[in-house]
Amino acid sequence: MNELKLLLLLLIGATSAAQARIIRIEITSVQSPTFDGKMFGRVGAYEKLRGRAYGELDPTTPQNAIITDITLAPRNAKGMVEYAMDIYILKPVDLSNGNHKLFLEINNRGGKLFGGFNKSSGGNDPTTSGQAGESFLMNMGYTMAWNGWDCSAASTNNGLTISVPVAKNPDGSPITGPSYEYIVYDNSTALSYSLAYPAATLATSQATLTVRDHLQDSPTVVPSDKWEYVDERTIRLLPAGTTFRQSAIYEFKYTARDPIVAGIGLAATRDFVSFLRYATADDFGHPNPLAGDIRYTFSYSLSQPARYVNDFQTLGFNADEQNRQVLDGIENWMGGGSGIGLNVRFAQPSRTERNRQNHLYPEGIFPFAYPVMTDPLSGKTAGRLARCSATTTCPKVFEINSSNEYWVKAASLLHTDSKGNDLPDPENVRFFLVSGAQHGTGNAATRGLCQQLQNPTNAEPFLRAMFIALDEWVTKGTIPPASEVPRQSAGTAVVAMPQAGSQTGLVLQAALGWPAIPGVTYTGVITTRYLLDFGPSFGKGIITNFPTGVNGLPSYVNFVSKVDIDGNEVAGVRLPPVAVPTATTTGWALRRADFGENEGCESAGQHIPFKLTRAERTAISDPRLSVQERYATHDGYVEAVRKSVRALVEKRFLLAEDAEQYIKTAQESAVLR
Repeated sequence: MNELKLLLLLLIGATSAAQARIIRIEITSVQSPTFDGKMFGRVGAYEKLRGRAYGELDPTTPQNAIITDITLAPRNAKGMVEYAMDIYILKPVDLSNGNHKLFLEINNRGGKLFGGFNKSSGGNDPTTSGQAGESFLMNMGYTMAWNGWDCSAASTNNGLTISVPVAKNPDGSPITGPSYEYIVYDNSTALSYSLAYPAATLATSQATLTVRDHLQDSPTVVPSDKWEYVDERTIRLLPAGTTFRQSAIYEFKYTARDPIVAGIGLAATRDFVSFLRYATADDFGHPNPLAGDIRYTFSYSLSQPARYVNDFQTLGFNADEQNRQVLDGIENWMGGGSGIGLNVRFAQPSRTERNRQNHLYPEGIFPFAYPVMTDPLSGKTAGRLARCSATTTCPKVFEINSSNEYWVKAASLLHTDSKGNDLPDPENVRFFLVSGAQHGTGNAATRGLCQQLQNPTNAEPFLRAMFIALDEWVTKGTIPPASEVPRQSAGTAVVAMPQAGSQTGLVLQAALGWPAIPGVTYTGVITTRYLLDFGPSFGKGIITNFPTGVNGLPSYVNFVSKVDIDGNEVAGVRLPPVAVPTATTTGWALRRADFGENEGCESAGQHIPFKLTRAERTAISDPRLSVQERYATHDGYVEAVRKSVRALVEKRFLLAEDAEQYIKTAQESAVLR
């Protein structure tokens, strides 16, 4: 019996040694307490831990074999593939006073963006009590953590980075293959362009550079004697000193070498959270700073990392190698119906497609939705829930998107099939549109490259309320609010029509219900997803072909919300700027002259103020009622805001303190003063 026990122990030890995990954690900096010793309610003071985590992956296990090129990565003496990443933790000094919940922000290109959500500031390294601000999360006792995952993230300004190996051919020679660069400079001063990967050859005859002014134009080849390699990572136009044409679209296709195993970034987050949640110490005896404390785990992602989390789920990384659940709850903000293209050879995760940027990258790839179904365009059967269902590790998820994601990121594909038919919500997922919002919060005093002022609608109060709802769904089983998105079945959705020869489509004005607002151009431009051909090896993450365009390609059906007589969206969660408007707010915008006029203005929306009086609006034939016609007096406006926020609180779409702030802001406003 003793020999049998010894054998079992040895087998368990051998199995453990082969598992992917964080093998070493180094805390290189401790600030305790941080935030000038500020106390956060009953939780008390917080401390800041910064350091580096080192991981190992067994490339032969099914959980890791899905990582593109991992079998071509160098291995250590144990046959493992190594990586290292920055880590950052904010935790109560006394963990027993915390709420035993982990808030993992998936960083955006190395940066922390949780400040507005948390009612704090401080960028990548918040330190002072002033930067801690009102501390939405700290006052409730959450431990917060960040880790490097993005191979393209910069280390400047305390950015979180990850180091992953370069893949090589079995004989040690460099791997080469096609790579693609979409180049647009919205200035007239750019003299050179940096490539994501080194060129395999500096012969200009082996690469192609094209240029066009508008998406609808046919690309013109730039002659090989009109550009050159400065070095293996840089190109420039000739003669030297020639600038790239302002806002023109350049596309560069070349043979690159030395792809990094970028998909390791997915395993890195999996293993970091698993370590914090389940481990006592690393292989060298260094203690887990959260050992025995974490009972529930949540992630929060904004924009690029929300697309990362989409793929994180699809590829099965919410189960660690012992099939333990990694994340219990996910709040994704502005991920759209997209992935991130991280788990491909020559990955460029910093890219993201919008109406006029970064087309032809592997971002909008089936599956888009959660349920498992067959795509009639590609013939593939898949769904975001497939792998987690097999391991019973599916998290609770809120997919929250701005109007901009519906117009430029095909967010409707999250909750429809490939033909645009509404899908029932999965048991573990809810979907929300923040009506009329642009991608983030715009500055209503500026227009940038766009024709109209930017949209200042701020979704953070809604995001806070939904995070509480997510927590209660995970920890208490409290049923969350129902989804609020445009639906064809409800008559609130308008289907986009593909535009021949372009990456974009159109939303027809009459179908949308868009009013004829004086001085405002409407083209209906919207991003359309096409079935792109990246070659026969794309199923293994290897791109052998970049499409030259979308002419004649099958397209997926996507749609946006209809609008009311003011041009404000009728579907989704209508926060006070939309429900009690003083302007038309949109998630789409158009570029102005000299910057690709009348093409999509990327992430921006519009803020188009109403006239103050009936006389002012009738003088210019503005069909929208004036502010005075709507509310009569300042008190009338405040009362309308109060009624709006009361309804939102009842639906659990606003917390009481944020509702009061909306009312206070209305009271202090100059509306009809």
